[in-house]
Amino acid sequence: MTGVLPSKGVCLAFPKIRAIPPTSVLLREGPTVKEITSAIVSGTARAEDFAALPLPESYRGVVVRRDDVGMFEGMDSVDKDPRKSLHVQDVPTPEPGPGEALVAVMASSVNYNTVWSSLFEPLPTFGFLERYGRLSELAKRHDLPYHVLGSDLAGVVLRTGPGVNAWQPGDEVVAHCLSVELESSDGHGDTMLDPEQRIWGFETNFGGLAEIALVKSNQLMPKPEHLSWEEAAAPGLVNSTAYRQLVSRNGAGMKQGDNVLIWGASGGLGSYATQLALAGGATPICVVSSPQKADICRSMGAEAIIDRSAEGYRFWKDERTQDPKEWKRFGKRIRELTGGEDVDIVFEHPGRETFGASVFVTRKGGTITTCASTSGFMHEYDNRYLWMSLKRIIGSHFANYREAWEANRLIAKGKIHPTLSKVYSLDDTGQAAYDVHRNLHQGKVGVLCLAPEEGLGVKNQEMRDKHLHAINRFRTEQG
Repeated sequence: MTGVLPSKGVCLAFPKIRAIPPTSVLLREGPTVKEITSAIVSGTARAEDFAALPLPESYRGVVVRRDDVGMFEGMDSVDKDPRKSLHVQDVPTPEPGPGEALVAVMASSVNYNTVWSSLFEPLPTFGFLERYGRLSELAKRHDLPYHVLGSDLAGVVLRTGPGVNAWQPGDEVVAHCLSVELESSDGHGDTMLDPEQRIWGFETNFGGLAEIALVKSNQLMPKPEHLSWEEAAAPGLVNSTAYRQLVSRNGAGMKQGDNVLIWGASGGLGSYATQLALAGGATPICVVSSPQKADICRSMGAEAIIDRSAEGYRFWKDERTQDPKEWKRFGKRIRELTGGEDVDIVFEHPGRETFGASVFVTRKGGTITTCASTSGFMHEYDNRYLWMSLKRIIGSHFANYREAWEANRLIAKGKIHPTLSKVYSLDDTGQAAYDVHRNLHQGKVGVLCLAPEEGLGVKNQEMRDKHLHAINRFRTEQG
């Protein structure tokens, strides 16, 4: 089914979203989705078998709805409940356009951008979809009254659009979340600088928390063969983000021997930063908030650990006033752990609560890299400690394709491991997002989409056995 856009006398055909017939719910539960799942689980289906499978008219996805945007108005963030705003519903199956692919999603995971979307903070995501929809007739498909969320996936390619040569139906893949147009020269040195750079499943529609997802083909990467579907789906966004922020020349450019202060070192993002620091010959100074989280860092190989709750650090006297004495006490504790050295790099993402301390404790000439602001976007710090000590603040956002590929390669080689702690069903995604929102989780939480159970999809058992302890390090419930 196509739409026609006249352009200087030329008719260009673009795929549209299929209309859902009245029997759509029956179709979703009919043979097509079951056949797709069966073909994947069998492990014997070939490329031509997947290409011959009929696509369902609709599929189930986790959505927020435009009509719900005002539901939390006047409430504090902490009181907003993702379980009320996230819905699992049938949505029409889009056809892949030029350079795109449809993927059968076996598993996905929850990131903070899923939580932000569910809370409609800092802005409802429908504004992103509206702006994207104005870009082209093809992009207009994303501007819908619902938003299918999710910025991670592991699954199997079902269809590819015109111009896709590197991937074919049946390929087992993971996807990174960078969506770019690359029509401007600005993005060709670093694709993250493309003016039309977006995060898939957050600033675009048809995300990975669903049975089927629509991606650009240059988001796809090979699935690590020693991991199950849910394990392979967990690292994508956070591992790539940590790689750029810490390792890449576009970030801190970490080197052997660096002291790296990592906030939330056992969390979804910090756990990958901790692993990257250890694998790269640096010394992570892991900041956590409980003895259990400290134990997780030790199990990864970290030795320098600060339990900020046990040691009672309070960087703010009140909502408007920071406490430099606490910065100094924190810096002294760091030097006790490093043999008298200040940190070369601070891996920042909490934001407002910690940023003043981060700038203060960084060594002269050191680097503070920031990729998020989970405790507040309005940062405050004493600029004297920045300019007079020649420190640098670097903003870092996700990763370009090359950085994401390198980060995934480290997973595939068993150098870095998933930090999956718990797995939910697609129907329980609201609870998963709630747990992340309330910081009730460790590492990453996964979501089974088409996969009927955990543990499927492993192709290299020998390699898996070698790394099994590390793979299961974050599991709080053994299946």
